[in-house]
Amino acid sequence: MTPSDSTVTIETLRQSVRTFIEARDWDQFHTPKDLSIGLIIEAGELLEHFRFRNDAEIAAQLADADFRQHVSHELADVLFFLLALSHKLNIDLAQALDEKMAISAQRYPVEKARGKNLKYTAYTDTD
Repeated sequence: MTPSDSTVTIETLRQSVRTFIEARDWDQFHTPKDLSIGLIIEAGELLEHFRFRNDAEIAAQLADADFRQHVSHELADVLFFLLALSHKLNIDLAQALDEKMAISAQRYPVEKARGKNLKYTAYTDTD
């Protein structure tokens, strides 16, 4: 069965990345700094697919299976480095996301932020 977001845990993905890295003896090259650099490089490669294109052009490209596959592979590269870094730093991503979502919920209350794309510092108690 092909894995999917609804059937695979973050821990399973993390272990898959660990197994891949360990089999190649790459851990020696995976300092937090280098994993962070790799994460940003892969995110930049993802961005290249959308740079200088408007929403209509992007929508048209996403209708192409080959383009979608390229984008999905770039997303996978980003996820690979994110999972490797979270393992290296011993950070539980689900817990970290939950904590950050709670902070963001306080910073961006629905009644003030709905339909707006302002930074949280733009919201005041007098709004």
